[in-house]
Amino acid sequence: MEQVDIVDENGKVLYSVSKHEAHIKGLLHMTVISEITNSKGEWLLVKQASDRQDAGQYVSPVGGHVQTGESLEDALKREVFEEVGITASTYRYIGKKIFNREVLGRKENHYFFLYEIVSDSPLKLNGESESCRWFTTRELKEELKRNPKKFGDAFHFVVKAFFKDVLLM
Repeated sequence: MEQVDIVDENGKVLYSVSKHEAHIKGLLHMTVISEITNSKGEWLLVKQASDRQDAGQYVSPVGGHVQTGESLEDALKREVFEEVGITASTYRYIGKKIFNREVLGRKENHYFFLYEIVSDSPLKLNGESESCRWFTTRELKEELKRNPKKFGDAFHFVVKAFFKDVLLM
């Protein structure tokens, strides 16, 4: 069973539990998130599979738990490869913010560590996503405004917390 580190609001590791226990009890644990853009400045979003927390909605292409003892960078590289099939050799750290919600009968209490990757590599999606789409910044701004339910809650949170000037103005 996957183990995660429980952290305080400063990111200090307190102890470790199973990912399941962290979600049942709403314990704060670390998650890496990455937006992916290509050389044309387009944003990659994935549509979540029907068994996922944001089923049928577009979300950030990379998002996953940092396992016990794993560095943020190693977790990012692992998740990027698992979820979109590319090797992340260069990435940029954007920031961190706490995100919590109740979904699918569990309490998600995640400390998001957000990154950005620029890549034109071919993608290979895993079963967590049913499809993907590249959006121009203009298209993404318009869709967020016109059809917000097309996008998952965590993506809205990331946009408001980190990309407000780019996507909401």
